[in-house]
Amino acid sequence: VQLQASGGGLVQPGGSLRLSCAASGFTSDYYAIGWFRQAPGKEREGVSCISVSDGIAYYTDSVMGRFTISRDNAKNTVYLQMNSLKPEDTAVYYCAIAPVELGARPPLVAKSYHYWGQGTQVTVSS
Repeated sequence: VQLQASGGGLVQPGGSLRLSCAASGFTSDYYAIGWFRQAPGKEREGVSCISVSDGIAYYTDSVMGRFTISRDNAKNTVYLQMNSLKPEDTAVYYCAIAPVELGARPPLVAKSYHYWGQGTQVTVSS
């Protein structure tokens, strides 16, 4: 299983970025992709996740209304559109994959995710 995260960068407060996570090698059709982030000196935090089979998505409260997760199953890619970025969104963002049952809410806890991609740095600063 391989996960390739990309799309990070430096952006001013109020700006936008779109992260991508390309997945390969997972044999089941029923899985979720989660986005997590970790800022220096802080614990890893769940940001958003989506079940790729049925599109059920979940967001942590701090990004609700600003971030949108979506998937393109033909490309085995999940996107995280991040708008109205704030300095506190600065972190290394990771994507990960977890098995999930059809119709179930995807998890947003790191221990549920078995495979992780490399991180992509997001820096929000003026």
